[in-house]
Amino acid sequence: MSTVNPQPLWQPDPQRIAKARITRFQTWAAEHHGAPSDGGYAALHRWSVDELDTFWKAVTEWFDVRFSTPCTRVLGDRSMPGAQWFPGATLNYAEHALRAAAVRADEPALLYVDETHTSTPVTWAELRRQVGSLAAGLRALGVRPGDRVSGYLPNIPQAVVALLATAAVGGVWTSCAPDFGARSVLDRFQQVEPVVLFTVDGYRYGGKEHDRRDTVAELRRDLPTLRAVVHIPLLGTEAPEGALEWDALTAADTEPVFEQVPFDHPLWVLYSSGTTGLPKAIVQSQGGILVEHLKQLGLHCDLGPEDRFFWYTSTGWMMWNFLVSGLLSGTTIVLYDGSPGFPATDAQWRIAERTGATLFGTSAAYVMACRKADVHPGRDLDLSRIQCVATTGSPLPPDGFRWLHDQVREDLWIASVSGGTDVCSCFAGAVPTLPVYIGELQAPGLGTDLQSWDPSGEPLTDEVGELVVTNPMPSMPVRFWNDPDGSRYHDSYFDTYPGVWRHGDWITLTSRGSVVIHGRSDSTLNRQGVRMGSADIYEAVERLPEIRESLVIGVEQPDGGYWMPLFVHLVPGAALDEALRTRIKQTIREQLSPRHVPDEIIEVPGVPHTLTGKRIEVPVKRLLQGTPLEKAVNPGSIDNLDLLHFYEDLARKRA
Repeated sequence: MSTVNPQPLWQPDPQRIAKARITRFQTWAAEHHGAPSDGGYAALHRWSVDELDTFWKAVTEWFDVRFSTPCTRVLGDRSMPGAQWFPGATLNYAEHALRAAAVRADEPALLYVDETHTSTPVTWAELRRQVGSLAAGLRALGVRPGDRVSGYLPNIPQAVVALLATAAVGGVWTSCAPDFGARSVLDRFQQVEPVVLFTVDGYRYGGKEHDRRDTVAELRRDLPTLRAVVHIPLLGTEAPEGALEWDALTAADTEPVFEQVPFDHPLWVLYSSGTTGLPKAIVQSQGGILVEHLKQLGLHCDLGPEDRFFWYTSTGWMMWNFLVSGLLSGTTIVLYDGSPGFPATDAQWRIAERTGATLFGTSAAYVMACRKADVHPGRDLDLSRIQCVATTGSPLPPDGFRWLHDQVREDLWIASVSGGTDVCSCFAGAVPTLPVYIGELQAPGLGTDLQSWDPSGEPLTDEVGELVVTNPMPSMPVRFWNDPDGSRYHDSYFDTYPGVWRHGDWITLTSRGSVVIHGRSDSTLNRQGVRMGSADIYEAVERLPEIRESLVIGVEQPDGGYWMPLFVHLVPGAALDEALRTRIKQTIREQLSPRHVPDEIIEVPGVPHTLTGKRIEVPVKRLLQGTPLEKAVNPGSIDNLDLLHFYEDLARKRA
């Protein structure tokens, strides 16, 4: 790929650069902590990874992190895994998330939107009151620091209140969206043994009501550690027998009491997609998430009290936790509960307009769906308040950058970001003071020594390599649940390069300092020694109007050969005839590489995804290699298990 001096798609003007919080932070850090005062972002980033302790101390001072007990030093043991951040310090995440209530009591902390697109505000004062009441209720139920509290909830204000009340008492929050089936939820919650479960009776999606009372009954039966179940009547039904009423627990006018916990005290448990086994139960800390999200949201996303932050997500995805952390910056967060494309494809843009969102986050897949559906958000809606459109979930293809630039606004900051549930943050992405180049993430994040390595651990520039992080980040997991010797944690990230985090993505770090993501390295396409990420194939193939979605797999054969099929899910009315096959092959040959023209192009009834919407490549590869379905994939992690039978049957026929 060429990374030679392209023209930027977008360049922040001098006024925007001067106003950006990251610019003010650099000036202040230069004065107080010896950061470079000139050299822009590149110099600041270099300092932040070279002087890691000083950088993170500066972050806590700049954002006025309130330690009830001060730390003895910033970084104790810095080895990975096992780095010790701010040893001796105590604090509380929820206390910081509710600070704005002291100065902006009557302004909205939350804007809740459902499929009617009506916006309902919850003020800072009301949010703080409900958290205080619920935290007292949890304590009365016997919830103590370290106890797990779970939510089977959609993206509604009650979920935010429950998370913050749990953090206030020092409990450990964990959540799943109500579109997860019972087995998927139990695969997650049974690992952590919750003592309280918050549930809804159902949810609304795509204009329909979905009753979940039977699933809730199954969860209650199969989670023996539960001491209480709290019923939220989203569909208006009565509480089941023995369940507590949400309204009763949140009615009191109680000042919240914030348990002061050690910096590394668990805040929440997130889960990996779990496509090939039980999901990893990833534990992140109150202090680590607090400082990482203050940096990410306050400096990289440039969010403050005047902003409105909308990210389309569900409570089963780390982006929901990231969205809630917008409160740390005093920002109003927008919660949307519903289908991303109801009643029409442009639904998310209409919500952004209705709520006055200044930062709108979505998936790359949604942007490409809007492009295919010929949506014109900039023409049809008033999106003048949006400063930044951010995308994640998969790499945003070059055509997605062009579409946002052309169809939303030419003066639009486009932030393609990449990170992971594993750190609940971004390794690379948004920088408000840097130019945006088509198909590229702007830069690695502050404090993140992101590198691209070859198999022998040598750094690469302008070449594809493994995404590694060579120094600890505060939001890296403190551990996995039920991993007493740490072996599963170690094997997940540190078995390839000892002491260095290997994430499992292929990336290019350009000589301009930007980043290109090529897809997962464990499903890499390696033809005659030339490696290519699957994302590059998808970006090229899915430009063709006939193709709704695609899946490419590289399968090593027992005889030493290599079979690379491309599976295509077509739009209604399209046919996989010889003309379309030829155009697909020609597209890949001309735009990517003749070596990566697929051996076969096969029409499929659909592409399977994880419950958070990622295409599943490795389990399909295992099926095609002859692994039985029950061993190739964890059924509870897939959005449509029936689709996998197609690939299973194909493997059987080929054998």
